[in-house]
Amino acid sequence: MNWRRITTQRRGNMNHDEKYHDLRHRIQNNFFFIGILSIVWFIGRTGRKPSRASYPCQQTAALNGNLWIATYIVPIVSGLQLNKTGFFQKKQALAVAAVVIIAVGGGAYWFYGRPGLVTVDSATLDNGLTLSARTAVSTPSSDIFVVTHTNGADGGADTLFRLMGSQDLKLYQSSRAGQTKGPDGLISADDVVIIKVNCQWDERGGTNTDLLKALIQGMIDHPDGFTGEIIVSDNGQGETRGSLGRGGSFTYPLNNALDTSQSIQDVVDGFSEYSVSTYLWSDITETRAYEYSEGHMEDGYVVEEAVHSSTGLMVSYPKFTTVYGTHVSFKNGVWSVEDEEYDSDVLKVINLSMLKSHQIYGVTASVKNYMGVPSDLLTGQITGDYLNTHSTIGRGGMGTLMANTRFPVLNIIDSIWINPVPLNGPWTPYRAATQMNVITAGTDPVALDYWSVKYILLQNWENRSGEVSVSMDPDNTDPGFFGNWLRLSRDELEKGGYTVNIDETSINVYMAENAVNQ
Repeated sequence: MNWRRITTQRRGNMNHDEKYHDLRHRIQNNFFFIGILSIVWFIGRTGRKPSRASYPCQQTAALNGNLWIATYIVPIVSGLQLNKTGFFQKKQALAVAAVVIIAVGGGAYWFYGRPGLVTVDSATLDNGLTLSARTAVSTPSSDIFVVTHTNGADGGADTLFRLMGSQDLKLYQSSRAGQTKGPDGLISADDVVIIKVNCQWDERGGTNTDLLKALIQGMIDHPDGFTGEIIVSDNGQGETRGSLGRGGSFTYPLNNALDTSQSIQDVVDGFSEYSVSTYLWSDITETRAYEYSEGHMEDGYVVEEAVHSSTGLMVSYPKFTTVYGTHVSFKNGVWSVEDEEYDSDVLKVINLSMLKSHQIYGVTASVKNYMGVPSDLLTGQITGDYLNTHSTIGRGGMGTLMANTRFPVLNIIDSIWINPVPLNGPWTPYRAATQMNVITAGTDPVALDYWSVKYILLQNWENRSGEVSVSMDPDNTDPGFFGNWLRLSRDELEKGGYTVNIDETSINVYMAENAVNQ
């Protein structure tokens, strides 16, 4: 299917943005700016050690700088007229000086004014909690990326993307290589991206909307010019569930953000110039539907009635049409009416969860966040068990669901505010939340959950209370507890062909402090 051709036809109004991005890239690759940055780099890197000028990178910068001066400054100087005393006329000299100062100063601001990536081996948070980087000694290994001192609205997401890029996990898929882009990047410019949030609870129980806003902006800022679509979604599981008893909401009056009135819908509405929308799957969670390939175009939930023997899960997932006319099957991809086929590769899922305790299963993080994908109500009705899907979590059911629907390309855990009190969540009012100002991410949801729970959630609770929490301890393998069902989820993902880790010897942890808040 030619999804990219359909995308271009359907988004003719994106021409202005494409031109903007093209202009930006032309500027970034212009020799005028390269020369300025080379001069700034040479001066800043050499500093008070002239011996550094012999470094290969310094020699290249010096060559670029000399060429820039010869190209732009020498012609101006040679054209100046001398006055009777043999000196350049004052106005002309000032003009040359102004050009040099503005050019070099502007380059210095662009080069040094951007917050640098400050990687650290350990970080002590404001509440005294210490986090440490680590290097795996076993393979295959999983990478975890940790950004500290971020409130979600201060560039922390950008720091995360650059930290990922430093270890060759590029956010942007692009033919051009760079700090956050490359041929093996996660998100193409024309992808359809589902950001799976947590909207079942208000106050600090829902996804941080500042972080969501930064993540959407990151997608929009794709270096190749974003022409795709972003869908913010969740299923709070219908009536009686969530803060309002209606299965979640994107329009809570009380939200998890610096400005607590900023709802998920407010964030999405702020990107009205782009194809960004919400779809509350709770609205269709009681509607049985069938796949587009079977000739059914209505929105609803597809239920596969075969029960997986290992976990008891009956797989279910949403299929729906966005406000922009895109037909999405969570499992199979984007459906083309014209070509009558799915494009699975164009559909990407970013699993944006949060870190908090849970009164039944101990912890809510990346793996359990997938409980917002299936229909608990429909599967319960079919099996006669009202909590059928939810009850499979303790047997590794979310691992089964991930493996048999769509595995996320990236998992991000919002640990800006957490609920570390055992068995106290998932609802988290403002008074019950603890501020941590941390975000963690990785492609392996099991390793990410293990490390984040052990060193952020559990360590916080043990430090403040002096007590051990068996319900949150990822090393407690007793049946029914978090450590046990996380391993069962791992087993299901491994059976599905995914490489996931729970052994710390197979986990790399990379850390950076958000430069804005240092």
